Amino acid sequence: MTNTKKNLKIFIIAGEVSGDVLGAKIMHEMPKVEFVGIGGANMIEAGLHPIFPMSDLSVMGIVEVLAHAKTLKQRINQTIAEILKEKPDIVLTIDSPGFAKSVVQGVKKQGISKRTKFYHVVAPQVWAWGEKRAKKYAKIFDKLYAFFDFEIPYFTKYGLKTIAVGHPIADGLDKYKSNEKSGKIITFVPGSRMSEVKKLLPVFKRTIDMIYRNGYQDYKFVIPVVETTENYIKNQIQNWNIKPQLIPANQRYDLYANTYIAVVASGTVSAELAIMHIPAIVVYKMNPITSLLAHILLRVKWASLVNILMNKTIYPELLGKHANENEIINWLQQLTLPMVRKQMLADLKSADKKWVYNGKKPATCIAKDIIG
Repeated sequence: MTNTKKNLKIFIIAGEVSGDVLGAKIMHEMPKVEFVGIGGANMIEAGLHPIFPMSDLSVMGIVEVLAHAKTLKQRINQTIAEILKEKPDIVLTIDSPGFAKSVVQGVKKQGISKRTKFYHVVAPQVWAWGEKRAKKYAKIFDKLYAFFDFEIPYFTKYGLKTIAVGHPIADGLDKYKSNEKSGKIITFVPGSRMSEVKKLLPVFKRTIDMIYRNGYQDYKFVIPVVETTENYIKNQIQNWNIKPQLIPANQRYDLYANTYIAVVASGTVSAELAIMHIPAIVVYKMNPITSLLAHILLRVKWASLVNILMNKTIYPELLGKHANENEIINWLQQLTLPMVRKQMLADLKSADKKWVYNGKKPATCIAKDIIG
């Protein structure tokens, strides 16, 4: 808890869409706080004046990061310089762990007042990658806001104060929960990062073509688009034989609630769909080198959070070479079978208790802890 007679100044950093959404909610909970930093459309609407476009940070994977190394290095140095100039009370980083750690380490190396505290939102998945990362975080940050209570001991054992706030995507999704329907909307979500979209969009095109050729011409195909990839997707689908409808990301929950089956990139969206009880197939294609390293280093069986939390395969995962139109079609056909759908929906409902921590809104918990 931070108490001060003057208004707080917080340098806030979000590097991707999910972080931008949470960042905006945190900002709304602290109207008297001065915010500077990095964010997207949601945080800008909440009053942030970003120092550069958030899309510059939206890369994922070892090889993908290396390809953007020059830009990332420039943005890290720029952010360090801005923090040193602004002299904030708190630096609040949201996810984007590689960027966040580099910035905080750089600021501390160059020297900043000891009154500036460094807080991070979203615990790194040390239960998947190993506990060494927990020890590193304890050396870098003053406080960590985790989504789940089972994550706390991984960090407190190294002296890092850790608070579980619940998963932010569970906030407000109850009203969108879907009942079983006979609708014909298939939603495709290629991800929010350009590197993801470029790999998955061709697979989705071939999947849609195959569905149509197989006689399922009454299905409607929809893709929600985010600001960082919208223009690219619009340009790409111009040459598609069957053009899906594009809707803005801020309308995605209404779309998901009416979705029969979703085919989605591994990430936050699969958790959103799980909370809303929407049958889905998780797909992901990585650079082969990144994929190999992940296979060697990862300590969990699954990529999607609902599977990890429940320790079982609820959403089928088609990763790497398995992320192809033939395997997607196979699972689409499976999910039209009543018994398969019934079992998946039952499993999703059984996971409900895992998402919410003490029934409180994560943004409210974070803001209350910061300002008291």
